[in-house]
Amino acid sequence: MPTDRPDLPREPLTPASAAVARMQTPRLPDPDAPVARGTLDQAIELLRGRTLAVLTGAGVSTDSGIPDYRGPDSPPRNPMTYDQFVGDPDFRRHYWARNHVGWQHVRRTHPNAGHLALVRLEERGIVRGIITQNVDLLHEDAGSRNVIDLHGRYDRVICLQCSRVISREHLAERLDALNPGFVESIGKVEDIEIAPDADAVIETTAHFRPAPCEFCGGVLKPEIVYFGENVPRERVDRAFAMVDDAEALLVAGSSLTVMSGLRFVRRAAKDGKVVVIVNRGATRGDPLATLTVDAGVSEALTELAARL
Repeated sequence: MPTDRPDLPREPLTPASAAVARMQTPRLPDPDAPVARGTLDQAIELLRGRTLAVLTGAGVSTDSGIPDYRGPDSPPRNPMTYDQFVGDPDFRRHYWARNHVGWQHVRRTHPNAGHLALVRLEERGIVRGIITQNVDLLHEDAGSRNVIDLHGRYDRVICLQCSRVISREHLAERLDALNPGFVESIGKVEDIEIAPDADAVIETTAHFRPAPCEFCGGVLKPEIVYFGENVPRERVDRAFAMVDDAEALLVAGSSLTVMSGLRFVRRAAKDGKVVVIVNRGATRGDPLATLTVDAGVSEALTELAARL
């Protein structure tokens, strides 16, 4: 087993050694190789002068008040799977009751300094586009223009039978009519634990009435990719094209635990591109990265925007 990465010096990166590293013959890193950990200064040297594709995860939105799934301080979560949602009416009722509270929290959130930093980098032509695993739309709210919402978006609902798409706000009006006083009975939204997919932690939901599709009576589902569900192929292809078009990949605030995000790190590494991961804690993509930085995402992106 190799004892060091072939495309990085053994000593901590300096501006000069980073330049040498960039001239090495590209090769796919060994996933069992030691992780190249470094500082934000070293990451800036690696990324300077390159165009970037950016892959973001829940960690980029924590400073906006939306918790992540797998951060160092995150509580254990068991998100509902696609099979559970489509196969069991009780699961669907439970989900919609929780979502009816949780989505209101997400729509009240605002972009943070990290989102705004990525807007500035895009305006200067450094960031070519953003692939986000989040469904909160905060990149768009901040002003980013080229965003791929890999896992969908919280503000739309689709019928699994007739494929009609409606706004989550319209569905909220129907659910309020079917369940008068439900939200008020739960308590203040700001006092309830919310998951990244707009799911509120509520235990008692047996009395909640979900709404069927008003056009065909079919099952309504948030236009969000569930665990066990595939990301639409066209969306994946656009994301790969974004990675291919850039000279480096920056990962911000993602543990890369699921393949839907990790595959873009694998693609960039296979093509010999610089891959920098900024995250609190280890990620599944660390062995493939040129450099990993354990840092707060908002602070790191703000510094990158100021110095790249």
